[in-house]
Amino acid sequence: MSLADSQAAPEGPTRGRPRSEAVERAIVEGVMKLLEEGVPLAELSIERIARTAGVGKAAIYRRWSGKEELFVDVVRRAEPPDPQLPGISMRDDLVAMLEQLRQRGLLTRSSLLLHNVFAQMKSSPKIWAAYHASVIEPRRRLQVDVLRRGQANGEIRADVDVELLNDMFVGPMLLRTVMRPDADLPEDLSEQLVDTLLEGLRPVSSPTA
Repeated sequence: MSLADSQAAPEGPTRGRPRSEAVERAIVEGVMKLLEEGVPLAELSIERIARTAGVGKAAIYRRWSGKEELFVDVVRRAEPPDPQLPGISMRDDLVAMLEQLRQRGLLTRSSLLLHNVFAQMKSSPKIWAAYHASVIEPRRRLQVDVLRRGQANGEIRADVDVELLNDMFVGPMLLRTVMRPDADLPEDLSEQLVDTLLEGLRPVSSPTA
């Protein structure tokens, strides 16, 4: 199944929508085709993408403001989807968020294309800034919100800096998926990380006299 085909089509078709979806799919698959052929990001111009996709440049600009936004959208479609948080407890939500990072790490390892794309993104300030603003920062805000909710519910101590705490939860997973590409990523890694940290973060009951 292609990258674009993995995205669910919107419900409730309207006049002209099937044609629009076909054009968007052609554009996304055109970008992927060029990347698979080894074309560097620096050479992925809108003109070249349009020629490969068999569309006009206007069709691209109607959907994306420029190359950076288009490319970030393509990468997001290649990643595992953002998790649906259980919302039952802070612990379960944290596990769900770390599991998405673990799955992304597994996918990046198994895909030479994605591995190369992420490496190139970091050397392209404009594309990396766009990816950070539209993907990384919203995820981080959600993670911090989950920790704040857990703090308000008494699941972790009130004196803990949740911004710092977020880095403590996410950091080990990023270390294993990015900095140590040979590190093991077992199925229960997310649970291990969350439960190990929470063990030392829960409120301590005051001793009774």
